[in-house]
Amino acid sequence: MITYEIRGVERSDEEQLLDVARHLDTVNLPDDRDAIREIIDLSQRSFSGDVKDPKKREYVFVLADTREQRLVGTSMIVAQLGRRDAPYIYLDVIEEQKYSHTLDKHFYHTLLRIGYSYNGPTEIGGLIVLPQYRKAPERLGRIISYARFLFIASRRPLFRDEILAELLPPLESDGTSYLWEAIGRHFTSLSYAEADFLSKKNKEFIKSLFPDGVVYASLLPRAAQDVVGKVGAQTRGVEKLLKRIGFRYADRIDPFDGGPHFTAPTDEITLVQRTRRTHVADISPAGTAGASKALCAKELPISPFIRIVMTELRDLGERGVGIDAECAQYLDLKTGDEVVTLPLD
Repeated sequence: MITYEIRGVERSDEEQLLDVARHLDTVNLPDDRDAIREIIDLSQRSFSGDVKDPKKREYVFVLADTREQRLVGTSMIVAQLGRRDAPYIYLDVIEEQKYSHTLDKHFYHTLLRIGYSYNGPTEIGGLIVLPQYRKAPERLGRIISYARFLFIASRRPLFRDEILAELLPPLESDGTSYLWEAIGRHFTSLSYAEADFLSKKNKEFIKSLFPDGVVYASLLPRAAQDVVGKVGAQTRGVEKLLKRIGFRYADRIDPFDGGPHFTAPTDEITLVQRTRRTHVADISPAGTAGASKALCAKELPISPFIRIVMTELRDLGERGVGIDAECAQYLDLKTGDEVVTLPLD
């Protein structure tokens, strides 16, 4: 039985998507109805191609429990982070050594230098799975994350040659950023929440108000120093997943909270390499010999534009793939239909 499905977000998902957003409340998926409505609208127009410039497209995927008929997770793709109208802003983390022969003292310092990119990478983000579903045997966090790479590989010309993932650092219990309190608030007079929300639509204030030179992290309070480039407990699992498929820490952090930026060349990511556009060559009962776990996607001309399920597939070489009958029935597939597949094993 197909118990979970991944698909493009639909306008009718507004209420449930807002419920999911409340569990994390990030800039990519804020706990704000108007913002959620705009995110859904942009995703719909991105999938449909109504957003003519591919660089401005943002795609939101939702994970649905088919038994309960509810959304239990999300993930998203920002086609290009960093354009002329909205630069990609970051802090480079630079290690510096100082030595005095006179004093015979050797010091290591961490420097933070603001940087801007107007021709930036594709960003993956917005990854959320509701707490009660995080220990499901299907490993739902993995499949809602992997769905993005399947989509990128299937529409490769629409995306950049580098992919970025920004991970959350340790935050205070109320969600405040130690780094923002030590740097950002002094230069903007905004709270972390205010600045984070404003930056989604307008980053001008950062470029205008932040210092152009370097900041010595060693001059900051210890709590702020300790979060630079560190991964928070809530995203350590994501860090392991990213490293496993080819991502590495880029010695860059978010200027708001100090969260580390992980990057990878798009075509070197293992999931992109393993994704295959092929055809259904055979439909057989579940459990047929030679089958292994995989994501199977059917693209659609109308909303939700793509439907993805975890199922069993058999690699039949140039003929295509063999799929189990439940998957074929659920996705309305027949022999000869085109599918996009990503092996999980």
